[in-house]
Amino acid sequence: MFERLKNSPLMFWSLEILIVVAIIWISTKINFVFSPIAIFFSTVFIPILLAGILFYMLNPIVNLITKIKFGKHQITRTWATTLVFLLLLGLVALAATVFIPKILNQLITLANQIPDAASQGQKLVDKLFKDMNSQQMLKKIDFTTLTNKLSANVNKYAETIFNGVTNGLGGIISAAANAVIIAVTVPVVLFYMLKDGYRLAPTIKKFLPERHREQTMDLLGKMSHTISKYISGQMIECLFVGTFTAIGYVIIGTPYALLLGVIAGICNIIPYLGPYIGIAPALIVSFSHGGLWSVVYNIIVVLIVQQIDGNLVYPNVIGKSLEIHPLTIIIILLAAGNIAGLMGMILAVPLYAVVKVVVVHMYNIYQLE
Repeated sequence: MFERLKNSPLMFWSLEILIVVAIIWISTKINFVFSPIAIFFSTVFIPILLAGILFYMLNPIVNLITKIKFGKHQITRTWATTLVFLLLLGLVALAATVFIPKILNQLITLANQIPDAASQGQKLVDKLFKDMNSQQMLKKIDFTTLTNKLSANVNKYAETIFNGVTNGLGGIISAAANAVIIAVTVPVVLFYMLKDGYRLAPTIKKFLPERHREQTMDLLGKMSHTISKYISGQMIECLFVGTFTAIGYVIIGTPYALLLGVIAGICNIIPYLGPYIGIAPALIVSFSHGGLWSVVYNIIVVLIVQQIDGNLVYPNVIGKSLEIHPLTIIIILLAAGNIAGLMGMILAVPLYAVVKVVVVHMYNIYQLE
C-alpha cells in the first residue's frame, strides 16, 4: 500500500505543492536577502526603459546615416551616433527655450486661476440647477443642497491635495534628485546602445545551441520588430494628436491651448482610453471659461483629430502589425491598471504583443515538428 501511495499522482502533486509553499514561506522570512536585488532592479529599470524607448526611435536614423558615403569613406557608427546625439540635443535645447517656458507659464497661470475657475463653474452649475428646479417635475429635488455638498467636497479634496503637497516637500526633493540621476544616466546608456547595439544579436547567437540557433534569432528579430513598430508608431501618434489638438484649441479660442495639447498627446500613449483622459482637463477649462458651447467645440476638435488619427495615421504608422482586438486591449488595460497603475497601462499592450509573438512563433515551430 505504501508503494502504491508513493507512486500515485496525488502524492507527487501534494509534495510539489508543499515544496512550493515551503519555498514561499522561507522567502518571506529572508526578504533581507532579496531586498537589495529588488532595489537594484527598481533603480536601473527606469533609465534602461527610457533609453530603450529612445533607442528604438533613433536606431533607424543611425542605421540610415551609416549608409552615407563620402567618396570611398563611409560614416562609422560612432560618428553616426554622435551626429544623432547632437541633433537630439538641439531639439531638446529648442524645446527648453521655446516650448517648455510657455507650457510652464500656462501651467502656473492655470494653477493660480483654479479657485476663480471653480467659483465660476459653481455659478454655472447653480444657474443650471436653478433652471432645472424651476420645472414642475423637478421641484421635489433640492438641487441647492446637492450643489453645496458638491462644492464642499471639491474644496475638501483641494485642501487635502494642497496639504499633501506641502507636507511632501521631502518627497519632492527626493523625486527631483532621482530625475537628475535619470537625466544623467539615460544619455550615457542610450549612447552605448546606439553605438554597440548591433553587436548584441551576434553575441547571443554564439551561445545558442546549433539546433535552435536560427529559430531563436528569427524570434528575437520578430520581437524587436514588434517593439520598434509600436514605439515609433506611438511617438508619431502622440506628436500628431498633441500638435493638432493644440492647433484646434487655438482656433476655437480655448485658454491654455499649448498645455492642453501636450496633455492630450501624452495621454494618447494609453490606447483607446487615453483620448478620454486627455480631453478631461480641456472640458473643465472650457466649461469654467466659456460655458457649454465651449465644451461642445472642444469635443468637436477632439473628435476630428481622433478620426484623422484612427483612419489615416494609426493604420499607416502601426497598421496591423500588433493584430490585437480592441476588446482584448481594453481588458488588458483594465487589468494592468489595477495591477501596476499608469505604468502598467502604458507597458501592457507592447508586452502583450511581444508575448503573443513568442507564443505564435513557438506554436508554429511545434506544428512543423
